[in-house]
Amino acid sequence: MQLHVRCDECRQPLPESYQAPADEPWSTGIFECSQDTKSCRTGLLCPCVLFGRNVEQVMEDTPWAEACIGHAVFVEGGIAFAPATAALHGFIDLRTACIICESLLFGWWMCGTYSGLMRRSLQKKYHLQNSPCNPYMVHCCLHWCALCQEHREIKGRLSDDTIMPMTIVNPPPVQEMNVSGDTRDSASPSSNGAEQVHVEMQPL
Repeated sequence: MQLHVRCDECRQPLPESYQAPADEPWSTGIFECSQDTKSCRTGLLCPCVLFGRNVEQVMEDTPWAEACIGHAVFVEGGIAFAPATAALHGFIDLRTACIICESLLFGWWMCGTYSGLMRRSLQKKYHLQNSPCNPYMVHCCLHWCALCQEHREIKGRLSDDTIMPMTIVNPPPVQEMNVSGDTRDSASPSSNGAEQVHVEMQPL
């Protein structure tokens, strides 16, 4: 068995299947969307954009544009197909009603699966517990609130990891010993015959 994970306390190797306990609480509740009005507006009007930004922070190798397009096609596309079909063909036809239900069911299923995978990756990265329930069910029932909660969590975690600015302290100026010429001329012989030299310190 390949061992590559080490314990933070004892530095002993851990098995590859080791998973850290998911016991960290979320910093904000799922219904506290008003704490960040900017992400709340983005999630309400353009949920695919907010989802793409969240994916870009959690999965660094995935650009936000790809996740945004995938969300727009699979989730918003399935939901938008239902009213478009109803507007063109109406609700009376049984076949049309089945197509509408299938598109809504597809959008609901993709919403829970596609977005739930990202929420699960976020929980695994920060050891977050299931709140209020399984990540897939959260996105199936409270998709827009879940997107805003995830964005607030990522934003708060990134602000905690920022590097504090360092204070640069300049060292004192270097001092050197200079012997002035007039001092050398006016030096008086000492009692033992040696000349006395006056030395003064001058900063550079």
